[in-house]
Amino acid sequence: MSMSSKKITKIAFQGAKGAYSDMACRAVFPEVETLPNNTFEEAFASVYEGKADLAMIPVDNTIAGRVADVHHLMPEGNLFIIAEHFQPIKHALLGVKGAKIEDLKHVHSHVHALPQCRKAITELGLQRHVHADTAGAAEQIANRGDKAHGAIASELAAEIYGLDILRSDLQDADHNTTRFLILGPEPEIPQDRKGVITSLIFECRNIPAALYKCLGGFATNGLSLSKLESYVDPQFQSAKFYCDIDGHPESEAFKLALEELGFYAADVKFLGAYKAAAFRSGH
Repeated sequence: MSMSSKKITKIAFQGAKGAYSDMACRAVFPEVETLPNNTFEEAFASVYEGKADLAMIPVDNTIAGRVADVHHLMPEGNLFIIAEHFQPIKHALLGVKGAKIEDLKHVHSHVHALPQCRKAITELGLQRHVHADTAGAAEQIANRGDKAHGAIASELAAEIYGLDILRSDLQDADHNTTRFLILGPEPEIPQDRKGVITSLIFECRNIPAALYKCLGGFATNGLSLSKLESYVDPQFQSAKFYCDIDGHPESEAFKLALEELGFYAADVKFLGAYKAAAFRSGH
């Protein structure tokens, strides 16, 4: 995968080095430098400001559900989705050098990672501590140097922060997978129209059956939605919807559906068109 305008040299992500977002960046772009950021907003800003060519953000997890709120992160359409990536999540229990599982009394990790490993944490009788990200938790216990404190993070984090892997595959479910979106400063619409997903955000007009009418154009033109999420504004007056549509934005069917959407929706925003990942078809 490469940007049409320039070579990719750096990709931004939220979290510390060794976070699962870092792993996802390395999986897709093994030769590209990864740039850690404290927040999703800072990762976006790294691209706006030219510190990175692309950003990668997690949006869905098969266990935890929604991760990042796209409608908050992409309000002005300054970045566009150019690809998606599905990353299997394999949690490891990490300890400081020389620690054994029986030494542990506390476990540190992200708010989503802890419940994903509930069975093992309960079995070991560990006290949970929530951190901003898994790799940050690993870094903190490495700095603490206390054998009673462990972390749930990636094996990459163990390598980066000099920790021992006390147990691999700690997660309760084998299907634990996170969907990531790769974002760039310009849209990169695939020329091949097969297997393309187009992402939009729109706001329903305040009329009866507005959502039904908004979605009707996709149904009548034979376009399926693979994702539809709603978001209520701060005043609880109107709803915005994020949707992934199985269709190319330049196809006649999509153009007709978009025209019909325009009658019943306000502020329709194009977020990007990109190839569906092979993971969707089980390849």
